[in-house]
Amino acid sequence: MSKVPELFGSMVFNDSVMRERLPKDIYRALRRTINEGTALDPAVADMVAAAMKDWAVGKGATHFTHWFQPMTGITAEKHDAFLSPCGDGSVIMDFSGKELIKGESDASSFPSGGLRATFEARGYTAWDPTSYAFIKDDTLCIPTAFCSYHGEILDKKTPLLRSMDAVSREAIRVLRLFGKDVRRVTSTVGAEQEYFLINKEDYGKRADLILTGRTLFGAPAPKGQEMEDHYYGSIRPRVKAFMAELDEELWKLGICSKTEHNEVAPCQHEMAPLFTTANLATDQNQLSMEIMKKVANKHGFVCLLHEKPFEGVNGSGKHNNWSLSTDTGENLLDPGKTPMDNAQFLLFLTAVIKAVDDYQDLLRISVASAGNDHRLGANEAPPAIVSVYVGDELEQVVDALVSGGAHDKAVDAAMDIGVTALPPIPLDNSDRNRTSPFAFTGNKFEFRMPGSSFNIACTNVMLNTAVAMVLREFADELEDAPVFDTALSALIRRELAAHRRILFNGNGYGTDWPIEAQRRGLLNLRTTPEALERYDDPKNVALFAAMGIYTLEEIRSRQEIIQEDYSKTILIEARTALDLLRQQILPACMAYSKQVAEGVAVKQSIGIPAPEESALVRSLTEETGLLFQRAAELESSLTALPSGAAPRAEYCAQAVLPAMEAARAVADRLEGMVSHDFWPFPTYRDLLFYI
Repeated sequence: MSKVPELFGSMVFNDSVMRERLPKDIYRALRRTINEGTALDPAVADMVAAAMKDWAVGKGATHFTHWFQPMTGITAEKHDAFLSPCGDGSVIMDFSGKELIKGESDASSFPSGGLRATFEARGYTAWDPTSYAFIKDDTLCIPTAFCSYHGEILDKKTPLLRSMDAVSREAIRVLRLFGKDVRRVTSTVGAEQEYFLINKEDYGKRADLILTGRTLFGAPAPKGQEMEDHYYGSIRPRVKAFMAELDEELWKLGICSKTEHNEVAPCQHEMAPLFTTANLATDQNQLSMEIMKKVANKHGFVCLLHEKPFEGVNGSGKHNNWSLSTDTGENLLDPGKTPMDNAQFLLFLTAVIKAVDDYQDLLRISVASAGNDHRLGANEAPPAIVSVYVGDELEQVVDALVSGGAHDKAVDAAMDIGVTALPPIPLDNSDRNRTSPFAFTGNKFEFRMPGSSFNIACTNVMLNTAVAMVLREFADELEDAPVFDTALSALIRRELAAHRRILFNGNGYGTDWPIEAQRRGLLNLRTTPEALERYDDPKNVALFAAMGIYTLEEIRSRQEIIQEDYSKTILIEARTALDLLRQQILPACMAYSKQVAEGVAVKQSIGIPAPEESALVRSLTEETGLLFQRAAELESSLTALPSGAAPRAEYCAQAVLPAMEAARAVADRLEGMVSHDFWPFPTYRDLLFYI
């Protein structure tokens, strides 16, 4: 491997490259655009485009693409060559500012949720200068937003950028009340990525993995994760070689891949980068998932990013570590050591607590998918109930503030905000709670509900927007207050008391927590269709309108897109399950049953009783007959699909998915009865415990 400092960012048109290759005035103009959102002069754009092209060609690039994130959940790109014809029949390598700033794409085949008719194909991509261009596969990739001909947003990046502006705007208002001169507040994110690696050869023998990303059938292996010997265990040499190449490819693209280890389940692993801006973190996570798959293929693996590829062991999530930082280098979720810093921290902490409580439904919607529904609430995944963990120390502070009583370590029992010093709050203020969906971890919140395949843009749109709204409410109240300290103290106490219910430091895996959560009035939206019903609730529509994130039409389009994606996912799984049942599993069961029956007949013909074999044949026959019945019931469920995105999604959740699960239960029992030599595809033992 090359020297890491020389390797890092070598394929990125980053700030150091821009500073080196652009004239000073052009560089300063571009920085103003990046930092302040000012429009880019066409002449400046031409200079930037020329420098970008020369740099990319020098790195071996021959094409460019506007790299965008439509509502498919993956990235999209259309490649154009750096070619411009000359009059003498030759060509030159060329790239203009116009091509840099704006592109046009056929948008007809991308999900729109009814925002435009399918025959209306025109869509536009617009350069996002806040995310650096990079080279991938000999192509200059320019991160862009994506919108329709009439301006409706069709992507995940645009609302994220809007939400970042919103939370910055409102946070600055609050900080001014504390005497802080801040020009920009940025939401920062570090996305921990979990994944499975399995042998490519085994993957190729499983149609369910190929078509759906998860095993639709599979009995537990004799050993799973119960020995707890995989987590942080020694990394297999093949996997280590994969991780080494993955790091190198990520570092080339300026992605700070920092930590790698075995996760809890067999064949499960994690990659964790350092934090960066929410926008850049989103782009980098999308790149990371793509590169993981490519590198895995080179090493004879397939990288599985489905949230629950294997039943009965841990699923894969993507912990979203979120915070707010100023352009002066201050982390607004750092408790600090002085009275005013503590007061400021408590106000922002209160804002986050209130935002999470007020908009529990939106946070749940941000992680809603068919795949993640299998994961939430199972095998050490957080439940579908949103709650906040703050640790023992902070919980005592909250309780003291709400009650007006004393805190054990406080200087003054009254704890007057902004006057009396609160106790120093250490970075690790209590033991880490693994069960909380939204946990304070010292100077950030770790949101653990996103699934491993998710684009994290939606999660951070919801977080940024909800917190921005609450900060606006706080700023409106405090700006008009006659005595700031008094008003601040009253506001914090009032809001913490009102939203104390969302705080939970206990065991989220426990069976008593859903009961307690219901008593507190917290939402338990178990399925994606159930969660999505709340997307266009009046309070949510008002939130997005106030913050300038979505129009009502754009909200409902996203609601419909996710509903349709859910239904399509379940229906693909159901049809795949039927194919596997009828073309592989049932024939295998009948063939094995026939062989055993023939053996019984031979023994009985020469007078040898075979009661055990006879009982096995009867059991196989009964279970096979039942599986035929379950397959028919599954097929029948597919004939009664209602029309409309919401009814169809609900029907798939309530009828199709249970029919699939009923068929699986029988098939998995038969897997334990049928000889391994007869079973038509690799079992969990084969998939998870390869050499």
